[in-house]
Amino acid sequence: MSQKLKMPITSILSTKTLYKEYKDILTKANIQVTEYNAIAIEFVDFDSEMIVENAIITSQNAAKAVIENKLVIKNCFCVGEKTMAYLEEYGQNVSKMKLYASDLAHYIIKHHNKDTFTFFSGNLRRDILPNTLKENKIGLKEITVYNTIPAPQKIEGQFDAILFYSPSGVSSYLMENTITNETLFCIGKTTAEAIPEHFKNIVIPSSPTIENVLHAVVKHSKK
Repeated sequence: MSQKLKMPITSILSTKTLYKEYKDILTKANIQVTEYNAIAIEFVDFDSEMIVENAIITSQNAAKAVIENKLVIKNCFCVGEKTMAYLEEYGQNVSKMKLYASDLAHYIIKHHNKDTFTFFSGNLRRDILPNTLKENKIGLKEITVYNTIPAPQKIEGQFDAILFYSPSGVSSYLMENTITNETLFCIGKTTAEAIPEHFKNIVIPSSPTIENVLHAVVKHSKK
């Protein structure tokens, strides 16, 4: 979903602190960057002695939690290219990757409807994947491996665009701030759905990665 932008983009607010290589994408395009972390991640203890036949991992934070706890997993079903790359970097077998949780749920229903799964997620995980699997009688065990904690902060200044990377980031931002005429760049459709409905000036990249969000900003800054 992409709406026609009202003006060139020269300044942005990122609701996530960016690595230098990411920020360079913007600064090379002469875009001024203000950044902060709208949310914080807190990993939680869980039983890591189990052997998991089929794991569902929908975020890089969940992937980091299972890797750091040296969990034994035979097959990973994940959401996102970066999540897949991280799992494979640490020797995990990724049986299937989809860009969105809803697409992964439908894949599992079609191709693995006799299997059972363990879903490793955060405390604020979306309902669509577990609900879809349960409605189709797919065996599912859920384990929370991290907590997402809002870190609301009043942000001063005016920006041409705001960058959002998760629904919880949107929620945290709106605790202390308002959206006015900024263009809103959202990492994916799930994040965009967290934006109040009356805001229409939203841009979503074709693939949900931070790099693609930033490249979309640069592309629109040249209009």
